[in-house]
Amino acid sequence: MTHEQITYLVFGIVLVLAIIIDLGLFTKKNATISLKEAFWTSVFWIVLGLSFGIFVWYEQGQESALEYYSAYLMEKSLSIDNIFVFVLIFSAFGIKEKYYGRALFLGVLMAIVFRVIFITVGVVLVDKFHWILYVFGLFLVYTGIKMFTSTHEEEFNPHESKVYGFLKKFLPLVPHDGGGKYIIREKGKPAYTTLFVVVIMLAAIDIVFAVDSIPAVMGISRDKLVIYTSNIFAILGLRSLFFLLRGAVSKFEYLQQGISVVLVFIGLKMLGEHWINQWVDKTIQVFISLGIIMLCISVSIMYSVFINKKGLPSEVPPEK
Repeated sequence: MTHEQITYLVFGIVLVLAIIIDLGLFTKKNATISLKEAFWTSVFWIVLGLSFGIFVWYEQGQESALEYYSAYLMEKSLSIDNIFVFVLIFSAFGIKEKYYGRALFLGVLMAIVFRVIFITVGVVLVDKFHWILYVFGLFLVYTGIKMFTSTHEEEFNPHESKVYGFLKKFLPLVPHDGGGKYIIREKGKPAYTTLFVVVIMLAAIDIVFAVDSIPAVMGISRDKLVIYTSNIFAILGLRSLFFLLRGAVSKFEYLQQGISVVLVFIGLKMLGEHWINQWVDKTIQVFISLGIIMLCISVSIMYSVFINKKGLPSEVPPEK
């Protein structure tokens, strides 16, 4: 077996075991997940993702490993940004907290399947039509600029989304969770609960985010292994990260701006790749990309925390 085949095999085994562990050990039916449990589960997924990077380094070499870490960090940052939208979806449809875990598990599982499909299509298109990379580059620059100037509230309202409109048009929906069921029977006919709607919307929203993230990863690396593994490892821990950060994610107000700067950088890098490759060594490019991604994400998070702390006194109502 080649080093690449061994890496794929290990990745497949780890992925299957991770899903089984998440389903069997970390999923308790209709149970709320404590902050402590969410923290340690998140640590588990992050350590697993980072450890796989070490394995990639051993099997594929330094450059592939650094590309993996750059892509993983990018995808993880985008997944944190996803959580704000997930919170809006659960709130909009009035889902009880005890059902969050099940809905998120199915949503993430569907997201993994869709990501694999999207990545495969994207890789095939790029292999056949290299010029598509320039389209991706322009798209990332446009998306980054648009994201920098927009807010979450402007971007998304669950009840006004096209996905919800589609479901409402073609399926008989009921305005309740059916006691934790996805499909119930009313007057002898099947009807779909708000829990079913939420699962579909979670998966659909991840597809929307994948439209940004997959071209961005391709701007970091052309290695299929890096693209697949960084994407999937980043979203594997999305459920536990949701429970850990759902109360604090709104405090990362400027994370979106940090991500948008990264998207613009990667887009420009894709557009100027021909000239950059003539002047800058590939390994140095990877180091620069990793450094800029780490800098933008960390600065945006620290600035968000700083601004929130600075604003606390003015948010406290005066004593009467």
